[in-house]
Amino acid sequence: MTAADLALAERPVPTEAQTEALETQTACAIADACSRIAPLWPLKTFVAVNPFLGFTGRSFGAACAYFDRVTGRRLVMPRAYFREQLEAGRIEDRDLEAGQALLEPPALRLTAEQLRAAARQDRPRLRRPGVVATVSEILDSLAAGDRQLSRTAFMIDEISKWCAAYFDEGQSVWRLPGRDLPLYAAWRAAMRHDRNPEVMGIAGFRALVAQIPADPQAAIGVVLEALGVPARARADYLYRALFDISGWAGYVRYLVWQSELAGGADDRLVQLLAIRVVWGYALFRQRTDSRFRLAWSAAMAEAAAAPAHAAEPAPADLVPDIALQCAAEAAYQRRLFDRLGSAAKSPAAAREGGTLQAAFCIDVRSEVFRRALESVCPRAETIGFAGFFGFPIEYVPIGQDAGGAQCPVLLKPSFVVRETVRGADKRTEQGILERRVLRRRAAKAWKAFKLSAISSFSYVEAVGLTFGVKMVGDSLGLTRTVEHPEFEGLDRSILHRVGPTIEPQSAGGRQTGFAPDRKLDMAEAVLRGMSLTRGFASLVLLAGHGSTTVNNPHASGLDCGACGGHAGKANARVAAAILNDPSVRDGLRPRGIDIPQSTWFLAALHDTTTDDVAIFDDDLAPADFGPQIDRLRGWLAQAGALARTERSCLLGLAKGENIDRAITRRARDWSQLRPEWGLAGNAAFIAAPRAVTASVSLDGRSFLHSYDWRSDDGFRVLELIMTAPMVVASWINLQYYGSTVDNRAFGAGNKVLHNVCGALGVLEGNAGDLKVGLPLQSVHDGARFVHEPLRLTACIAAPLEAISAVIAKHASVRDLIDNRWLHLFALTDDGRVSHRYHGNCSWETLT
Repeated sequence: MTAADLALAERPVPTEAQTEALETQTACAIADACSRIAPLWPLKTFVAVNPFLGFTGRSFGAACAYFDRVTGRRLVMPRAYFREQLEAGRIEDRDLEAGQALLEPPALRLTAEQLRAAARQDRPRLRRPGVVATVSEILDSLAAGDRQLSRTAFMIDEISKWCAAYFDEGQSVWRLPGRDLPLYAAWRAAMRHDRNPEVMGIAGFRALVAQIPADPQAAIGVVLEALGVPARARADYLYRALFDISGWAGYVRYLVWQSELAGGADDRLVQLLAIRVVWGYALFRQRTDSRFRLAWSAAMAEAAAAPAHAAEPAPADLVPDIALQCAAEAAYQRRLFDRLGSAAKSPAAAREGGTLQAAFCIDVRSEVFRRALESVCPRAETIGFAGFFGFPIEYVPIGQDAGGAQCPVLLKPSFVVRETVRGADKRTEQGILERRVLRRRAAKAWKAFKLSAISSFSYVEAVGLTFGVKMVGDSLGLTRTVEHPEFEGLDRSILHRVGPTIEPQSAGGRQTGFAPDRKLDMAEAVLRGMSLTRGFASLVLLAGHGSTTVNNPHASGLDCGACGGHAGKANARVAAAILNDPSVRDGLRPRGIDIPQSTWFLAALHDTTTDDVAIFDDDLAPADFGPQIDRLRGWLAQAGALARTERSCLLGLAKGENIDRAITRRARDWSQLRPEWGLAGNAAFIAAPRAVTASVSLDGRSFLHSYDWRSDDGFRVLELIMTAPMVVASWINLQYYGSTVDNRAFGAGNKVLHNVCGALGVLEGNAGDLKVGLPLQSVHDGARFVHEPLRLTACIAAPLEAISAVIAKHASVRDLIDNRWLHLFALTDDGRVSHRYHGNCSWETLT
């Protein structure tokens, strides 16, 4: 068989012009399908990603219709969920009516009674006209649901096993040959020797792969022609094929994302798509019987009727579900706005300075701690700001040549910061480096001994039982400490001296640190971004955040997303060091920012699992600040106790239980499925002065960004907030949303069944696709959903014209807001919600 033989025999040979047009059409369909895949970050830097990132160019309703038709997956909760909300009174008739305003036209309008009636009946599952089926799906339907005969499951398992071997980042001891080849080429080379498909009844698989075009795009085009996929349905067909392996597609999209961020080109997602469609064609060639051919012809005829535009309307039976989702969001907004407007607030007054200013990440978990701190220290002013504190750095630990990106994944690190031992001479530091390198080599050799084909048996027999003591200790909560990788090979006596150096220098052929002018520019940008340009307190705390958890593959997802899935300690220490630099302060004065000598910046880390706050580099503070820092430690301890008490109910801790001890035990319990709830419950983003939110409890559900538009010259800070923190908050919100509405498709499944795969991600069980999103246990407590799936409600205290100008300038922000992936409202100076964004830079006045 040759590549030309793949075309159907009865088709005429196309002309050169037709061939060029077909190639262009195929290229467009491939690009369209690949653009709909959201990236999936690996476990070591797992961060929240909007799973619908490739669909923000179409309305939420149109995306619901698309997923319903093309993939059969839902983007809203089942009607039983809304039925419970209605019966409990959480959704009222006024919310059902208000929800209609959130529907984008031309959706069908329904009365409150019609929506209540719809909620009483489960939605019928109907097959949509224009459904784009894959070959494996047709084969599975003919097998009457027998999973043992499922070609889809077999195909996904085979692709997943191969991808795990190809992309492995060090979990396996034996490396896959051919990893130096491009993805598609390596797969074709490996398939020459893989007899597994043929053993499973796919005759001629190796020969087919060998004769398919070596160019991935050409291979896709040939297969599409041979299958007879209609031109208007090709992008949908290719997306549907990638959706079958959405986990690995997402990981490859991440690799492409990283390449594009560095200014390069990367076609690995196209290569993965080629692997997937060639597999589909191999399955297609196995069935020549009339039953299959008729089913396939009917499927392609149906695909030819697929809508050819992004604004496909939701079918009539789906409209009530979308309307009920909108009603649930309207109900939450009603309660939120009532709280914000419950107390009259005066416009933000000029700062007079005070005892303490404490800046925390905008993360919803910080809202609980901020309220607690303000209650134990009434003169404290808390500030919300992105947890990387405006410093996009690559942080390189001692003994390493490269580090992690401590910044939002939307950005590329602008600076390299090395970790050093303060006060150590070169000989001492070299000794530390050598110990760390030796320890890593020893750990690598020990791992090889444990996992090799022969010594693994003697290892288990010789030392296996010695792990029993550790297992018992871990199980009973007797283990006192868990060594963090950053401590490896370091003498405990020097840990307090280990930290970042901000001075410019060259190390390993790389420039590290900050030049004087860059330090000054960054310091100004950070202070203006926090709206902290006057009235400095004597102590300014910069608190990054991280999480304590063990035996948790998704641990980095509980750390700071603004720091790229790392804890925010490094960024806080860098920011504090620069803002304490006398030369920086001297340079800020001509720029209108006068930091008095009586002010000192302190770096800290808020542990969101235990609500403990650790202070760093306090020994560098002038002696006069010693008593103030001691008082601060006391306030932080009191605030932590209050925060733990508030969170204990959601953690299911019994009344009368020692809360502090129970929460600490959960943090080091290897069997704990929910050491903390992360960002579950997130629902709102508020950019305003703290005075707007200080007097109300927001239940740990709001991202709080401090912002005073009066001190924002040219509204540059507003633009930054709307294009970065608000977008990141929307990513987090939609990941939790997707993981809740359909955990099988957009989440990571059951955490108990997870197996780490290639140090990249997890499988649910021992096979299948790489899982995306969050484990079910991150949003569900075993009896009910703890996370309420609501699209983000963003409230901004700024003039309407300024907000509209940002929306008009940035298409990505405009897509999110105009297409209702988040709801936008304007706040007045006294905290009332005054306007709802209506679309196309227009606003609706609220009474």
